[in-house]
Amino acid sequence: MSEESVVSQKILLRDNEEARAIFGPQDAYIRMLDQAFACTLINRGNELSVQGTPMVVEQVVELIGVFKQLIRKGHPLSERDVLYALELQKKGDLAHLLDLFQEDLAQSFKGKVIRVKTIGQRAYVEAIRKHDIVFGVGPAGTGKTYLAVVLAYLALKNGLVKRIVLTRPAVEAGENLGFLPGDLQEKVDPYLRPLYDALHDVMGPEQLARSMERGLVEVAPLAYMRGRTLEDAFVILDEAQNTTPEQMKMFLTRLGFGSKMVITGDITQVDLPRGKRSGLREALRILSDIDGIAFVVLEESDVIRHQLVQKIIHAYAKDEVERG
Repeated sequence: MSEESVVSQKILLRDNEEARAIFGPQDAYIRMLDQAFACTLINRGNELSVQGTPMVVEQVVELIGVFKQLIRKGHPLSERDVLYALELQKKGDLAHLLDLFQEDLAQSFKGKVIRVKTIGQRAYVEAIRKHDIVFGVGPAGTGKTYLAVVLAYLALKNGLVKRIVLTRPAVEAGENLGFLPGDLQEKVDPYLRPLYDALHDVMGPEQLARSMERGLVEVAPLAYMRGRTLEDAFVILDEAQNTTPEQMKMFLTRLGFGSKMVITGDITQVDLPRGKRSGLREALRILSDIDGIAFVVLEESDVIRHQLVQKIIHAYAKDEVERG
């Protein structure tokens, strides 16, 4: 970088508290920007100095401007937000970051605000609100099941449905649970635990227990859906990549009046026996042209877990491509 091409710009923040929020714990967010851009960042008090090429300085100033708006709207900045902002800026979509935090979906049992955190998640939530059947497909950590459970809870709370039904194929036990000890609930609980976890977070253990006793919430393995018609219900099928085509057809045809179905899965993590086709893959192919059914594909950039999860997903995807 020649000396003539270097410019410097100072960014003045409102106060030291705003500076700490933008710089991150022990200046972690500043170091992330330092690694992402070929520039020099110097922060003192509530002032940040940016030195680099005009284009780089402009990009950093743009990012800090968005971070200031988020913080001033009451959204605490996280490492995930900084990483996602960098990704959006590369795509020219940075302005959309501000839109994500305009609506609070709900509050968790512990009072934590629940809101969408990526553009993909927002599209997923909007699809569920507008369609009776929605397929949410994407890697682990994109919030597919959790957001579906949150919207199911809100639908129940607001009287839009009379009950919530959550199900998943117990493929790890080969759908044959008879050899396991205990009653039905004890047999299937280990396979349905992720669904319970999401419900616990939103409803709290006491409200969930009462709702299950009254039949407002039902959690059951997919095999127990056969022969039923589910009316006035919000139905979620989780881990749908592990259904067979026959199971998927059976499940979809349970849809009754006043009901909504959300089917979630990751087609890169099929656990079916070799030679068995995934019902999710088949459904995506067969039902793609049907009006009223929405398909939302979440991507690596929508992963909201630890940043290493994103890298792991990418590494496995790359390996699969290389191995054909």
